[in-house]
Amino acid sequence: MLIRLKNLRLRTVIGVYDWERQDKQDVIINIEIDFDGAKAGQSDKLEDTINYKAIKQRIIAEVENARYFLIEKLATRILEIVMSEPKVRRATVEVDKPRALRFTDSVSVTVSARRGE
Repeated sequence: MLIRLKNLRLRTVIGVYDWERQDKQDVIINIEIDFDGAKAGQSDKLEDTINYKAIKQRIIAEVENARYFLIEKLATRILEIVMSEPKVRRATVEVDKPRALRFTDSVSVTVSARRGE
């Protein structure tokens, strides 16, 4: 079963240039979480699924209070948070930095992990 958190819009200090380090910038985060949802599909109980609200709250706390130079590092840190949930089998995190380059809508980085790798 897949759970997707789409277009989580947060603000953080991200970038290598001095002007990027002065004010928070927008980032857009998309997350795909694969887990065995068969039990949750039968039981209809929160304890049988992924508590994606709790994961989202941990991500918000990390992103809004952190200072990163690279979106690669930010994406990796978010993936670590997601993979810390034991029920997650596989996850993919994409972080977009809008207006990072002239003539582009955004620059994005995507990272993935699978349990046991």
